[in-house]
Amino acid sequence: MDKKLKCLIIDDEIAAHYVLVDYIAKLPYLELSGECFNAIDAIVFLHQNPIDLIFLDINMPDLSGLEFLKTLQNPPKVILTTAYKDYAIEGFELGVSDYLLKPIAFQRFAKATERVYNVVYSALNIVKNSESQYIFIKVERDNIKIMVEDIFYIQSEGNFSKIFLKDKFLLTSTTTSELENKLPHHLFMRIHKSYIVGLKKIERFDTKSVTVNNVYIPIGITYRREFAERVE
Repeated sequence: MDKKLKCLIIDDEIAAHYVLVDYIAKLPYLELSGECFNAIDAIVFLHQNPIDLIFLDINMPDLSGLEFLKTLQNPPKVILTTAYKDYAIEGFELGVSDYLLKPIAFQRFAKATERVYNVVYSALNIVKNSESQYIFIKVERDNIKIMVEDIFYIQSEGNFSKIFLKDKFLLTSTTTSELENKLPHHLFMRIHKSYIVGLKKIERFDTKSVTVNNVYIPIGITYRREFAERVE
């Protein structure tokens, strides 16, 4: 990875800085550009320095992380880092890339930041136009355009993937990992090694499963904490 994401830490707790600085140093695609201990200093820093990714705490004095985020007209990518799970929905409504609960495990941190890197730099990045979002997938010999909002869930099927729309599915040789990188993270989530679901398409859920378009889909054990962080 030749390109790096320039990172800014915004957190009022020095212990949180120690953890994030250590994690950033371990990943070759991240570069620490600055540290701020309150949102006011962060506003000044952002006016003077280009940043690709912010690690943002929520509960801070004077101006909370979410209040700070609302002041930014064109914010960089943001990963919320907090001890509180109550703000996940509001965070994703503001377009954050991920929501990490403290204490943050390195594996979870690496997964979240790699996903952001892929969104920013990957050639598989989602194509955007002024009206909507779509991706192209390979179906037999053709490249088929699919509107992101039409995708309910995706299932791994051996060396292929099934993309389920409302009344049909498409079989593609594109892997679920490639599709996961193509799709906007705030709208989709892998909840099982074999399934990616559209978060807005979930009709109901419990700790072990979700229902999408009247289809029961299990939540893998290793994905349950992340799923809880995203939806609660």
